[in-house]
Amino acid sequence: MTARIKLAHLPTPIEPLTNLKRLLNGPNLYVKRDDLTGLGLGGNKIRKLEYLAADAINRGCHTLISTGAVQSNHCRQVAAAAARLGLGCILVLAGAEPEEMQGNLLLDHLTGAKLVFAAKDQRDQVLQRVFEESERNGLKPYLIPYGGSNAIGAQGYVQAMQELKAQRLNPDWIVFASSSGGTQAGMVLGARQTDYRGHILGISVDKPADELQELVASVANLAAEEIGNPAAFTKNDILVNSDYCTAGYGIMQPMEVEALQMFARYEGLLL
Repeated sequence: MTARIKLAHLPTPIEPLTNLKRLLNGPNLYVKRDDLTGLGLGGNKIRKLEYLAADAINRGCHTLISTGAVQSNHCRQVAAAAARLGLGCILVLAGAEPEEMQGNLLLDHLTGAKLVFAAKDQRDQVLQRVFEESERNGLKPYLIPYGGSNAIGAQGYVQAMQELKAQRLNPDWIVFASSSGGTQAGMVLGARQTDYRGHILGISVDKPADELQELVASVANLAAEEIGNPAAFTKNDILVNSDYCTAGYGIMQPMEVEALQMFARYEGLLL
């Protein structure tokens, strides 16, 4: 059993989207409010950090190190988890340092994280250098991968599927954004464990479908090994739609703007 430390407000509620259903003249729509996990304004990475932070503490580590974009939600949540647990935090952010701190970057700063900026094509090299320097300086670092997506972090969404089963909602489709693969990997593994028979569809935000399918299958298999229950997922077991990311990561297109406006105006939800 992978160690876990409580950080999130769980279980997150499930709410019907009655206005959107009416607007779209469509099927029953629900949202599982993982934006309400609580710590550092919430988000899906808090579930992963319950397992990753526990592993860090069990290994005697004192500093969480991770990486993401300048406005990374993941990094904002890592910084908040470190603050809650009394650990240090260093974030390697891909992109130029802006003249003014705002958004998630400001929250990183408020929670006490040390911020290191790196060119996008140098991010991984800078991350490795920062980790090695931290080791030499006695900071006892623990490296959390991009998006918290590895065999340990994925356990957060294995648990989420168990939570969903306990809430007795059995949707035909579960749809969500997918990038670093850990959320989707945990969900497909959790689906197998809970005998969920619906479809789990990741909407890629940056990768071609084939690449993301391979990544998710790999992380799911590693996550299964982590809990002593080996699996044999292949890319064909993973559902991905990459039609919405052709402009590139984080580049807003008319469809994204329309979706943001619809959720805000008809359901009061801020995506």
